[in-house]
Amino acid sequence: MSVIWYECKVKYRKTHETGEQKVTTDTYLLDAVSYTEAESRITEEMKTFTNEDFRIMNIKVANFSEVHPFENSDRWFKSKVSLIALDEESGKERKTNIYLLVQANDIKEAFENTTTAMADTMGDYTIPAITESPILDVFPYFTGEEEQLEKFGVETSNTSEENVAEEISEEVSEESEAV
Repeated sequence: MSVIWYECKVKYRKTHETGEQKVTTDTYLLDAVSYTEAESRITEEMKTFTNEDFRIMNIKVANFSEVHPFENSDRWFKSKVSLIALDEESGKERKTNIYLLVQANDIKEAFENTTTAMADTMGDYTIPAITESPILDVFPYFTGEEEQLEKFGVETSNTSEENVAEEISEEVSEESEAV
């Protein structure tokens, strides 16, 4: 199942390091299945950030294929990656652009992290552009099940979609045999 990322702009009163309060509009990214869920989730996330009133100014679908957080990094960069494929009919190269959101401290590190994220790619690609993103934080969907599984020492690979599909097909076949 693919993830749909939503870019949410929120306006609220922020207290700066100097103690001064100023109204700012910040951009956050989260994954959700609908605009309604995105609105609900950003509301819950913002309640943990501020006790002040806030307004959700905009919610839009972000065009990120993948999001790659890296430890010890505090900024987000949008990496444009051009996947290169050979068109068999015309014999020409075709480029398909995808966008990755990569966490890094600077442009150079963003390039290195993008290269690391693309390491398993079989085809050729280029990285024509990397720009700093206005996104302050990313909130991936977290069910809490992962934490429970780790707590009880269960490997998360056992709960993969393939294993769940196998379990469901086994249950269906057992039910059909019983009938």
